[in-house]
Amino acid sequence: MGSKVIKDLRDFIAVLRNNGELIEIAAEVDPYLEIAEIHRRVISLGGPALLFTNVKGSRFPVVTNLFGSSRRLELAFGRRPLDYVAELVRAAEELTPTLGKLWSMKGLLAQTAKIGAKTVHNAPILEECMIPPRLSELPMLTSWQSDGGPFVTLPLVYTEHPGGRGHNLGMYRIQRYDDNTTGIHWQIHKGGGFHYHEAERRGENLPLSLFIGGPPALMLAAIAPLPENIPELMIASLLMGGKFPLAKDPLGGHKLAAFAEFAAKGYVPPRQRRPEGPFGDHYGYNSLKHDYPVFHVERLYHRRDAIYPATVVGRPRQEDFFIGDFLQDLLSPLFPLVMSGVKQLKTFGETGFHCLAAARVTNRYPREAFAGGLRILGEGQLSLSKFLIVTDGDIDVSDFKKLWVHVLERIDWQADLFVFANVSQDTLDYTGPSVNKGSKAMLMGLGEEPRRILPQNFTGRLPPGCTNPRVYLPGTLVVQGSGYQLDPDLPKKIAAHKPLADWPVVLLVDDSRAATASLQEFLWSFFTRFEPAADIHAASTTLFRFHPGLTPPIVFDCRMKPWYPQILEVDEATRIKVDAKIGRILPARWIP
Repeated sequence: MGSKVIKDLRDFIAVLRNNGELIEIAAEVDPYLEIAEIHRRVISLGGPALLFTNVKGSRFPVVTNLFGSSRRLELAFGRRPLDYVAELVRAAEELTPTLGKLWSMKGLLAQTAKIGAKTVHNAPILEECMIPPRLSELPMLTSWQSDGGPFVTLPLVYTEHPGGRGHNLGMYRIQRYDDNTTGIHWQIHKGGGFHYHEAERRGENLPLSLFIGGPPALMLAAIAPLPENIPELMIASLLMGGKFPLAKDPLGGHKLAAFAEFAAKGYVPPRQRRPEGPFGDHYGYNSLKHDYPVFHVERLYHRRDAIYPATVVGRPRQEDFFIGDFLQDLLSPLFPLVMSGVKQLKTFGETGFHCLAAARVTNRYPREAFAGGLRILGEGQLSLSKFLIVTDGDIDVSDFKKLWVHVLERIDWQADLFVFANVSQDTLDYTGPSVNKGSKAMLMGLGEEPRRILPQNFTGRLPPGCTNPRVYLPGTLVVQGSGYQLDPDLPKKIAAHKPLADWPVVLLVDDSRAATASLQEFLWSFFTRFEPAADIHAASTTLFRFHPGLTPPIVFDCRMKPWYPQILEVDEATRIKVDAKIGRILPARWIP
């Protein structure tokens, strides 16, 4: 694929159907919990997209799992956008292009000429208009029993800066309250939230357009972690391979995405908040109820035969894992251009992306690598990364096992771990002392030669309160301990336990067998359950030139804490309901 422009959702559905990547389900299904559980079971087996044509309580079909595999992303976009970005980087590196070099880039110039937007007439999105709107007719999903209500899970939220400084298209979750109001989850460091805060400062309503559906390019552009001054519609055009089609709204306001399935138009008033959530999010836990702005919907446009796209988030890996990896492949060639000294950068979807990042950087003079790490922690949404691993080694940092061993062999624990306390933390990460507040850490392993040989077997004794030791990676011992409430000081006891002195890292977890069952489980159990400033302990700590030097073992307390939200689990009633039905509606190969 890639040569044919996929102009809307149904184009993409046709491509998936023709390539054996779609199952159509005619049996009645419930958007309350049932669709989400069917989706989770199919994606756990690497299964296809799902088109539910008989949705309880709604006349609109629901399609899910559109992007839940690398193959479907390839069908959506092909190699064209990846090749274009690589060519763009090559052009930027040619400081003095010759005529011959320009000729060799003629494909780049031709593709660049196609990027932008265009206004079209007779747009399908204008076929129907509900005034007043009836949001209850949309088959919004409730994915987890603990969710605060039904949510739009693939929302494309468009706003414009009140001062005329550009637009933002972002994916901010939308909770339906009633037929004409929703909550809008504008987290910190989000472009749409900046627009709202400026409108609120002025005492003005912020016009908002909520698109649902449209070409795959529009959906991924809304998710892409772009710098604030890069227009998302430009990225949508690049991904689509042609100018992005917009249509004038006959009632005024923002232009409409011409081939979206739904478009809700309205405004967000200043200084109005309502409780939003809880919501089972992509970290694998419940994000809790908090006050957020309110979107007042004035009218709802939709196509006559509209299809409602949705996704389901929860404990990794879900559909967002594949989307995140694709976007990293697309944008990673740009990192060395915008962050000098950064050769490779990876954020790990297994941890919800913000919890763990790794970078390969240059280190041509003493501690240059530290400067490279600071560039990453100061760049856009990357600034919300909680734990950053930095190396100058000639290795692929996306291979966590090799990276972790390489770094542990080289780290100087007296100088190479930096913890930054009292900083912002991702809104969905509840390991800190309060929402949006916490800490971050940078761990460096530099140099060609290892400093130590890592232990690979444990035969010693553990301190009281610890059982079931498991070596998951060289130099890393995972131990199971008493619960946090029973023994909050257990990490300090482990760090002081002399038989563990040869181990660089000890992870304290609630269940060592579960935490070492796979790389996915190891990363999730490790990086989503500790806060650097509160949960890292050492045998001893010395302060030299305002830097704490640590003596191993370094103990990471990755136990569940009382203030953490609950881990997402399917409720028993939904499990039984889907068990009874799934054999009749899915081919046997997609039934766990």
